[in-house]
Amino acid sequence: MNKSVLNNYFHSLFPIEKEIVVQITEKFTSFKLHKNTVLIDKNEISSKTYFLEEGYMRSYILNEDNEEVTTNIYVAPCFVNDFLSFFKQQPTREIYQTITACSFWETSLENVQSNFHNIPEFREFSRLLFVINYHKLKDRTIEMASQKAETRYLNLLEQNPNVFQHIPLKVIASYLGITDSSLSRIRKDIGKY
Repeated sequence: MNKSVLNNYFHSLFPIEKEIVVQITEKFTSFKLHKNTVLIDKNEISSKTYFLEEGYMRSYILNEDNEEVTTNIYVAPCFVNDFLSFFKQQPTREIYQTITACSFWETSLENVQSNFHNIPEFREFSRLLFVINYHKLKDRTIEMASQKAETRYLNLLEQNPNVFQHIPLKVIASYLGITDSSLSRIRKDIGKY
């Protein structure tokens, strides 16, 4: 596989020279996973970071009733990882699973650390990536606390309309913090307009 999607992702977030991006991504290797495959399991220590080139993923936890609660949905292209587990080398509390067949690029913690120490542009890109991810997490927290389920649904529909074609409604309902039947009712009510 060629690294054009991976390399373009770096360029899309930060003005960075082509040669520097090639240097950053030279030790990334590609792999594919089938639908419904676990990428990182609960209590596993993440030793690699992953770039999702193609496909859809989710992270989820099991609540006290042993029900799956989706904590995030990942739409390519993006980086996917439990960054606390990766950088602090501690066990993850979530499960990261493919929803569709997925294509990835991966690299090790050692390679990331080497890039941090040797490539100033990578440090700046990483800082920006952390800020973007923090912003998304903060927005999601505020959205879950302040918006009605219907508003959260409409926001997801506006931001990622293709999600509904690739992700089971049960997963979407869980991500929105509602039951399957509530999601069905919301979709039915909105269809009336």
